[in-house]
Amino acid sequence: MLRDLPVPLDLAPMEAKLVDEIPRDGGWRFEPKWDGFRCLAYRDGDEVLLKAKSGKPLNRFFPDMVAALAALPIDRFVLDGELTIAVDGEPSFEALQMRLHPAESRVRKLAAEQPAAFMLFDCLMDADGAPLLEAPLTDRRKALEALFKRLGKAPALRLSPGSTKREEACTWLEDTGSSLDGVVAKRLDGPYVPGERAMLKIKKIRTADCVVGGFRYAEGTEEVGSLLLGLYDAAGRLNHVGFTSTIKHAERPALTRKLLALKGQGFTGDAPGGPSRWSSERSAQWVPLAPELVVEVRYDQVTGGRFRHGTRLVRWRPDKAPGQCTMEQIRPR
Repeated sequence: MLRDLPVPLDLAPMEAKLVDEIPRDGGWRFEPKWDGFRCLAYRDGDEVLLKAKSGKPLNRFFPDMVAALAALPIDRFVLDGELTIAVDGEPSFEALQMRLHPAESRVRKLAAEQPAAFMLFDCLMDADGAPLLEAPLTDRRKALEALFKRLGKAPALRLSPGSTKREEACTWLEDTGSSLDGVVAKRLDGPYVPGERAMLKIKKIRTADCVVGGFRYAEGTEEVGSLLLGLYDAAGRLNHVGFTSTIKHAERPALTRKLLALKGQGFTGDAPGGPSRWSSERSAQWVPLAPELVVEVRYDQVTGGRFRHGTRLVRWRPDKAPGQCTMEQIRPR
């Protein structure tokens, strides 16, 4: 039974703290940061559990991976890794998101058309069934490589590469794009620390010039809380691509007055969505603006033509024409 394994089923995966650069001192192992769903995989006999970083089970959404793990010649393991789906040879976060569908028939259809892969980067139980949480990374990596070798031909599983050379990690960081999300640094002598940011992650930060196509009020106030960002597509439509809320409080009253003077058409292509179960009616409302203001923002990742996370405001660009702010800036290269 899964509950008899020496690694708790409610274990929180070890996480990483975002830092500005790859560490320069020794004692680190560097690995690519894969653009997927973090996953802990448990197996004991016929039972398999895929668990997301949130603690929720993923079996329902990845029946292909459950079947692949259940078919392996080793029937007891606990592995840490990243679920990915390749589209045209590159990992696609959009394809992963599509798996989170309420209809089982739809999920199984997607699983057959675009099967998932599991990128392995840690082993939490050795071949004898002993937990490895207290073991240093060097020992856990040896156990992972030994287990992977015993698996033989397992097309759904991959072994994440790694290096102790900073120069190689720098190369990975420069090459980050649609396939990689950055670089992770792990202490060679470090144990597996559940739920703590005991690793480091370094992302390649990019910038883009965006049109301010609207704004939302800060909750409970009459002042701007976030700027809604837009970029023009090839047809000349202004599409909503994300937001930035890193506005200094002292600047908000004057900025709100400036924005209200520009109330206008707003986005002419994709527009911000309406209320959802995660937002109040007030927070989902937005004020459309004439496309006259341009800001430069920092971002880390793009999914489906939009910034995946909130961006950071770098500066206003009065020298930049709104029509120069195009989708080409954020397309994968």
